[in-house]
Amino acid sequence: MGPLTTNRSSEHRKIQTMKVRPLNDRVLIQRVAEETKTSGGLFIPDAAKEKPQRGIVVAVGNGKLKDDGTRTGLDVKKGDQVLFGKYAGTEIKIDGEEMMMMTESDILGVIEK
Repeated sequence: MGPLTTNRSSEHRKIQTMKVRPLNDRVLIQRVAEETKTSGGLFIPDAAKEKPQRGIVVAVGNGKLKDDGTRTGLDVKKGDQVLFGKYAGTEIKIDGEEMMMMTESDILGVIEK
C-alpha cells in the first residue's frame, strides 16, 4: 500500500471570511481610527497614540436572557457609532482586523449624527 495522500480541491484551500455572531448582550465593535494630526497641524507619532475609545457596531447579540426565559433587546444596533471605556471589552482578531467584543453595559453612549 502506498503513502496516504489527500486530494484537496481549490474550494477547500480558500480561506472563508469568518462570521461572528455575539451571544446574549454582547456587541462586536470595530475601532474607528483616530486623527494622526492635531488641529494645529502637528503630527502625532504612533508611540504617543492611545487606542481609540470609539467604534462602529459590527454585530449584536439577541439580548440578555432574563430569569423568566424572555430576552431583553439591546439599545444599540449594527452601524451605530459608540463610545466605550478605556479598559472595556476584550480585543480579538477576526480576518486580520482587530475588533472589540464587549457587553452592552460597557458601552458609554451612542454618537448621534
